Amino acid sequence: MRDRPPPPSELSFGDLIGDPIVRLMMKADGVNESDLLRAIAAAAAPNRPLHGRAPAIAPAGDEERGRLRRGVGIMLVDRDGRAWVGQRIDIAAEAWQMPQGGIDRGETPAMAARRELREELGTDNADIIAESRTWLSYDIPADILARLRSPRCHGQIQKWFLMRFRGKDGEIDIATEHPEFSAWKWVSPESLAELVVPFKRAVYRSILREFQAHLPGLRQRI
Repeated sequence: MRDRPPPPSELSFGDLIGDPIVRLMMKADGVNESDLLRAIAAAAAPNRPLHGRAPAIAPAGDEERGRLRRGVGIMLVDRDGRAWVGQRIDIAAEAWQMPQGGIDRGETPAMAARRELREELGTDNADIIAESRTWLSYDIPADILARLRSPRCHGQIQKWFLMRFRGKDGEIDIATEHPEFSAWKWVSPESLAELVVPFKRAVYRSILREFQAHLPGLRQRI
C-alpha cells in the first residue's frame, strides 16, 4: 500500500519538484526550478491577495514565460455613462464581457485597444479617457483549461482603458470578419461584475474602482 503523501504544509521544495506530475507540468509550461521557487515565494507573501478576491497586479513584461497572454481590456462607455458588453459567440450560456484581446508585436497597449475595437465592434470611434495604472491579471480555471484541446495561455495580463464612444449605435457592427459576439447591449457599470464570468470579476471590480472618478453615475460600493 502506498504511503499517504505529506500535507501541503509539510512538503519541501525537493518533494515538490520530485513529483513526476509536477515535473511534467513544469516541462509543458517551460518552467524551471528557479521560476517555480520564485512563484512559491510570491504565493507565500503575507500581503498576497487570496485567489478570487482581488486581481493580481504585475508589472509590464511579467508574462510568466508565456503562461499569461499580454493583452488589453476596454471599458467603452456611451454619453450616458453606460458600458458596452457583448455576449460571447462561443458560449451557449450567458457570458457577457467588455472588449478585450491580445497585444500584437510592435503595438503599444493603446494601439491594441483601438484595433480590438475595430475587430470586435467594427468601429474605434472613441476617445481614451483613462488608462489603468497597473497591469491586472486573471487565471482561467483548471476545469475550463482541461476542456480546451491546446490552450494558447492560462490567463491574461491586461492593461485597461476607459474610452468614450463618440458615434451612434448604428456604427457598431459585431458581424466582423472574425466575430466574437452574438449580441451586445449598453449596461450600467454597477452590473458589470455580475454579468462577467466569475474568474474575471475581481479584475472588473478593480477597474470600476479605478475608473470611478470618471463615472459620476457610479455611486455604489464595488
